[in-house]
Amino acid sequence: MVDKVVNPGDRVVALGGRTGRDGIHGATFSSVELTEESETVSSGAVQIGNAITEKKFLDVLIKARDLGLYRSVTDCGAGGFSSAVGEMGEETGARVDLKKVPLKYEGLSYWEIWISEAQERMVFAVDPEKYAEFEALAESEGVECTDIGEFTGNGKLELFYGEDQVCDLDVDFLHNGRPAAHMTSVFQKPQEAAEPGAVEASPGELLRQILSSPNVASKEWVIRQYDHEVQGRSIIKPLQGVEADGPGDGVVFTPLYDSLRGIAVGCGMNPCYGDIDPYRMAVSAIDEAVRNIVACGGNPERTAILDNFCWGNTDRPETLGSLVEASRGCYDAAMALGTPFVSGKDSLNNEFRTGDGTLSIPPSLLISSLAVVEDISCSVTMDLKSPGNCLVLVGATRSEMGGSHFAKFTGCGGEVPLLPPEAADIHRAMHQAIQSRIVRSCHDLCEGGLAVAAAEMAFSGGVGAVIRLESVAGDTREESELLFSESNCRYLVEVTPENLDAFLACFDGLPIAQVGETGATEVLEVTGQDGKVVLSESLAELKSAWKEPLIFDVV
Repeated sequence: MVDKVVNPGDRVVALGGRTGRDGIHGATFSSVELTEESETVSSGAVQIGNAITEKKFLDVLIKARDLGLYRSVTDCGAGGFSSAVGEMGEETGARVDLKKVPLKYEGLSYWEIWISEAQERMVFAVDPEKYAEFEALAESEGVECTDIGEFTGNGKLELFYGEDQVCDLDVDFLHNGRPAAHMTSVFQKPQEAAEPGAVEASPGELLRQILSSPNVASKEWVIRQYDHEVQGRSIIKPLQGVEADGPGDGVVFTPLYDSLRGIAVGCGMNPCYGDIDPYRMAVSAIDEAVRNIVACGGNPERTAILDNFCWGNTDRPETLGSLVEASRGCYDAAMALGTPFVSGKDSLNNEFRTGDGTLSIPPSLLISSLAVVEDISCSVTMDLKSPGNCLVLVGATRSEMGGSHFAKFTGCGGEVPLLPPEAADIHRAMHQAIQSRIVRSCHDLCEGGLAVAAAEMAFSGGVGAVIRLESVAGDTREESELLFSESNCRYLVEVTPENLDAFLACFDGLPIAQVGETGATEVLEVTGQDGKVVLSESLAELKSAWKEPLIFDVV
């Protein structure tokens, strides 16, 4: 915890990249309706990043922190200097000379300098007696550092452009003068889709269809375009398995070469749920984000999350109503799992008007998760490791098919998955088991449910598997639901026979069951309630169905 303090007399210091027209109105652009003119009119709203400047800039930030060279720091995000200086000077006021700000090129007016959202910039409150040392540190790393003013203590925001004063506002008016917006929200849950019924396609055909769908299929062509091996600190990589092309849950990296401590990063998102129940969509996204990091070794009790809302026009009561429902879901799930929100982002009014009407983005919420990994040597990947091991399904499978991939391909539906009351306990127990080094592989169940998770683990490891549906814990006995339900808070885990009892003991009183074994033949086989085989697919064909849809030649 860092207490940010700004004292009258502190210098207003800009550090990092230069200011340009890129990013002007970026924040407002992200929340306005798109039109045919947006590409031309708003092209300048897109910021231009510079990774090298960012790395040098971050080195200065960390060293200056350790040396105690500043009292407070704020990122130049939405609104640029206007929000950074305005927020930091709320209790004191500030005087800034915009002509001192380093520019990428000549010709910017004072207002463009003030609101530009150019990247890699931060504002610091620096004690005047420490400024020389702060400046010298920045210079040693090749990072520009500029004293652009001071925090005054007079309660005013005073902006100058050389000798000309261009702004004089009371900071109290700046922060509290805007009238509160009063908006109306209405939410009515859509009519439930049909309950699961007769399905024409076989389980094997449905599994291949789901594996080939864009939200499930391999994203390798995207991942390979970005270097996730920078500095060689990635421990668990996004692509896993014997051929390093299987779909990992989260990733783990270590910031320090001489430490076994690491950081796990994951995410959760399913906008299909939002079409039916935005509240449960939010709950499910948070639980998935937590599962992703727990599955690879992250500590659920040392986890933080971030939200990213993408919504339509919230001036419409029904659109605002769905946003309110999702926000309620965020609050309830975060409180239930003990995962604080540390930041977030919203992008509203994602709509485009055409001659045929208005196209609106579905209510979409991405949750990112970040967790401490106490010992990276305990980290786990999702690919099956060897034949002869036990497969254990952690968590209860319920009749929750609404918004699922099964529903997408069959027209069946039902309730959207909810967060079970034992969720936090399951995540903690799963972490305990991984820390005890008795887990060979672990994969969370999300899109496509048990069938997809088992297929992905098997073809990533090149190890076959047999699954028995009659052993699955839960409140449903429908084979389609046992196979494809997307109920939250579930993991499919591989453990050796000698560690099975110890693993089960970690989940005392929680829903858990051994549901199968790994096999020597490269086949995924599933038996039904009566013991008969309901699905038998070669791993090669399953992997081909998953991997081929999104293969593109990258130029």
